[in-house]
Amino acid sequence: MSLFNLLSVSASGMAAQRTRAEILVENMANAETTRTSQGGPYKRRDVIFESASQQSPFQSILRNEMGEASNGVRVSEVIEDARAPDKRYLPGHPDADAEGYVSFPHMNPAEEMVDLISATRGYQANVSAMSAVKDMIHRSLDMLR
Repeated sequence: MSLFNLLSVSASGMAAQRTRAEILVENMANAETTRTSQGGPYKRRDVIFESASQQSPFQSILRNEMGEASNGVRVSEVIEDARAPDKRYLPGHPDADAEGYVSFPHMNPAEEMVDLISATRGYQANVSAMSAVKDMIHRSLDMLR
């Protein structure tokens, strides 16, 4: 596998983790949103990853010569939580139903924070991998001098 392919694999991981972090931050920002343009409370969203082959300008030649392919990751879809919203008794709230209950997004802020920390660590791991590859490239160039 080419060192440059490794860079594209790490870059795909960084892009996927960035998307995941953006969705998690959106979830946390809307934890108390009771009314959306679609009607009803905000629905928590989650990111689904899948393996994806990485293409580089020399990928086809390398694959023919070495028989190796490199896989990265990509976001295959963003799904909405299908669980029922949480009901809270707040009779004075403008979004309260006839019984005085307000529908809030079904969300656990602690779980969202743990997922955000996980996304951040995944992003940092890809940055470290890219730095290691960059160091290998520099050392290879130094040996050729």
